Amino acid sequence: MLEKSALYVVATPIGNLSDISLRALDVLAKVDVVAAEHIQNSRHLLAAHSITAKLISLHQHNETAVADKISAILDSGKSVALVTDAGTPGISDPGAILVKRVRAQGYPVIPVPGANAAICALSAAGIMDPHFLFYGFLPAKTGLRKSELTALKSQHCTLIFYEAPHRILECVADMMDIFGSQRQLTIARELTKLFETIHAGTLEETLAWLQADSNQQKGEFVLLLSGAEISDKSEISEQARHTLKCLLAELPLKQAVKLVTEITGENRNTLYQLALDLKSTGYPE
Repeated sequence: MLEKSALYVVATPIGNLSDISLRALDVLAKVDVVAAEHIQNSRHLLAAHSITAKLISLHQHNETAVADKISAILDSGKSVALVTDAGTPGISDPGAILVKRVRAQGYPVIPVPGANAAICALSAAGIMDPHFLFYGFLPAKTGLRKSELTALKSQHCTLIFYEAPHRILECVADMMDIFGSQRQLTIARELTKLFETIHAGTLEETLAWLQADSNQQKGEFVLLLSGAEISDKSEISEQARHTLKCLLAELPLKQAVKLVTEITGENRNTLYQLALDLKSTGYPE
């Protein structure tokens, strides 16, 4: 049984029509209305699973107006499912405005999880870093894109982007300009589709790979860029070591460590451990 006056946010396949959950199919078959990003695309998905449903269009250009219409549908006690062309609504896709409106009205918003291109790509990339930042689509213009990439340059986690085929070459070229040629990039293209491709290499290697084969420039892209390397704070410079020894001869340990941290910028905890080691070995006298 579905809840009355509820909005179901339903994830749909990103390519392979079989990648849809039994729960999603059940919801789509039973709701009163399905709000779809493109009606024809959703009708194809529903027909593949022998589902007939009343469809209305909800996309980025009409979402605010259609949200009012859906609110009225919920007021009448009916249930609505929200789907986009592929993946999970509201993630680099329409849906957030509607969800916010429905929640503000006090009606339940019920997620029906499923496919997501970013997570799909990450799961097959073999990236060891447990942390990632999902950015989505970068700006279309080079200047703004480079500005956004520069702001992300110091991030230590894996960075995940979506990109369109007509911008893929210039996007990777901009990444190489900002991050250098040796950052690692994994490209996941056309995931779950006939020409699915996952390629990993440095930015320089990957740009050359794309340029060498125009077929690899087609389709929908997920880009997974390695994060900035974390500098090794365990190694203390000779200058900091010498300064610490001199101050330990004249000051209490904590005060000496505090001053050396401020003077050199070295890691406080590492300096504190070194000071303890020096004390334990009898230095200074």
